[in-house]
Amino acid sequence: MTTIDDLPIRDDLRGRSPYGAPQLDVPVRLNTNENSYPLPEPVVEAIGKAVAAELRDLNRYPDRDAVALRADLAAYLGHGLTVDHVWAANGSNEIQQQLLQAFGGPGRTALGFAPAYSMHPLLALGSGTGWVAADRDADFGLTAADAVAQVRRHRPDVVFLCSPNNPTGTALDPAVVAAVLDETPGMVVVDEAYAEFARPGTVSALAVLPGHPRLVVTRTMSKAFGFAGGRLGYLAADPAVVAAVQLVRLPYHLSALTQAAARAALGRRDALLGTVTAIMEQRDRIVAELRARGHRVADSDANFVLFAVGGDQGAAWRTLLDAGVLVRDVGLPGWLRVTAGTPAETDAFLSAMEKLS
Repeated sequence: MTTIDDLPIRDDLRGRSPYGAPQLDVPVRLNTNENSYPLPEPVVEAIGKAVAAELRDLNRYPDRDAVALRADLAAYLGHGLTVDHVWAANGSNEIQQQLLQAFGGPGRTALGFAPAYSMHPLLALGSGTGWVAADRDADFGLTAADAVAQVRRHRPDVVFLCSPNNPTGTALDPAVVAAVLDETPGMVVVDEAYAEFARPGTVSALAVLPGHPRLVVTRTMSKAFGFAGGRLGYLAADPAVVAAVQLVRLPYHLSALTQAAARAALGRRDALLGTVTAIMEQRDRIVAELRARGHRVADSDANFVLFAVGGDQGAAWRTLLDAGVLVRDVGLPGWLRVTAGTPAETDAFLSAMEKLS
């Protein structure tokens, strides 16, 4: 049987594994940071009508630049942003891939502060961009001084900052973003996939955008909006950045159906975002309960919690799975990550955790 390595594949892809989280049929799935709440029926109906309205014209290409959708996204973000400041694609992964295609590539490097989102180095690999894994402190924090020192040492062309960070859940002080911008001549990408779940008082990097043409803030509708199956991510940046990613985007990359569904969801965002508070309550409940049981737990501004298991995280993951609860082994020795879902899912997770005692 032919294998990948039998093909004339690029040498730097040999022996690699694709990104993926287990998709297992278990009672409680809390491993991919999805929104556990299904879309409200009025939203389902609105999306259905919007998509149906596009069907007759599927013989035509969609709006190549998704102007109406970008205008809706700009209105949602606020901060004085307009359609010219926003770009949309199939998930924030594609947005970040386009950024690396435009600003990275062969002979250039990107840097991220590990542990962080595991797709960033894979996106760098796919675009031929070198990858530098910089460090966080023992508590997964990142100070402006530490970030600047590592950027100064490696001189990357693209810096990835995550706020809140995945898998730790920790949000960044805006001073870190500002300091990195001052130090690097390259692009700074702040991944804010979980921004809607941040605790009160957390400042978005959107506030830093004015006057910083090398700053990009990426967002997604997959998490807070419960639109993971719709695949819609976007960025906010200087209009010059939007012009740059248009050089590398595939023609008609966003289908008419995706654009229509996303616009309908945005038009009913109050109903969709109504689950955010409930999810935050479950997140905080998980943090408090695990700490009361003696577990080390990272502070979280996201819809998930990173917690220590006091030993082999692979064995702990299997114990929880055997109890019907699927969480995420992110490859961090001694730690696992659980998504905050419904109260019933939290009950099941906390009950399963008793088997680790």
